[in-house]
Amino acid sequence: MVLLGFLSIFLFLLNISIGSIYIPFTDTFNILIGQEPSKASWQNIVYNIRLPRALTAVCVGAGLSVSGLLMQTLFRNPIAGPFVLGISSGAGLGVAILVLSTSSIGLVSGLNPLNQWTLALFAMAGAGFVLAFVLLLSRNVRDVSTLLIIGLMFGSISGAIITVLQYYSEQEALKRFVMWNLGDLGGVTWSELYLLVVLISFGLIGSFLLVKSLNILLLGEDYAKSLGGRIKRIRNIIIIITAGMTGAITAFCGPIAFIGIAVPHLARMIFKTQNHKTLIPMSIFIGISIMLLCDIMAKVPLSIQSLPINAITS
Repeated sequence: MVLLGFLSIFLFLLNISIGSIYIPFTDTFNILIGQEPSKASWQNIVYNIRLPRALTAVCVGAGLSVSGLLMQTLFRNPIAGPFVLGISSGAGLGVAILVLSTSSIGLVSGLNPLNQWTLALFAMAGAGFVLAFVLLLSRNVRDVSTLLIIGLMFGSISGAIITVLQYYSEQEALKRFVMWNLGDLGGVTWSELYLLVVLISFGLIGSFLLVKSLNILLLGEDYAKSLGGRIKRIRNIIIIITAGMTGAITAFCGPIAFIGIAVPHLARMIFKTQNHKTLIPMSIFIGISIMLLCDIMAKVPLSIQSLPINAITS
């Protein structure tokens, strides 16, 4: 656990140091603690470009990892991830309606599809729309497997609508949507990062408060009921927490693949436990480390080029 903590800190500093312009490790550390670097321009690069990107990677790694863990526990399915409820597809549908329909069908007018806040607003609206339907249907669903099917159904419906919009969209708008769909950690500004940090923090705190309920769910819903667990209430809280974190990350960074599925399994393999008291904090550390490492690789050190983050996480 201590090694993972130090690894996260080391990769965080390394992530800020590496880029098209290499900034020595010592200068990076001095800038972060408020001291003067060797070159004045480095301070601007760190504070306005690299630090927000590194903090975004931290939020994404922690949020998706814990979301994936919650979904795997809720559905008792090893291949469940943060996107199985269709929340990410709903966010993608919101962005598709904004970016693709503005240039083709004209469903939305008077909005700038290139504005990051507008993109985030439509993505969160799409995610919230799907979440509302999932929660509404979950009230009448007893079997958690049926809820999983409902989530996949919403994902398929959203994907079908996106396909139709892509078919009728113009080339420039289609390229913008494809670029958003590839994922990007570098487009998050400080004002957007503050909101992302708040949403992820609430989700992580809520996850820690659910530790006992999550451990009970591992034994099956019938046994959980016999212990006094309020299954529907626990299920809805888990869905809201996961949707909040996943929707926020997708809104600001696009869909990020595989982190939510893989990291919980790595935590179980390393620590050989099913206890969420250990799995949640360790999933956070592993997710942060992997996401920072992927971002370092995506930036293509000493080059002005940057690869799509989804290509690296995949």
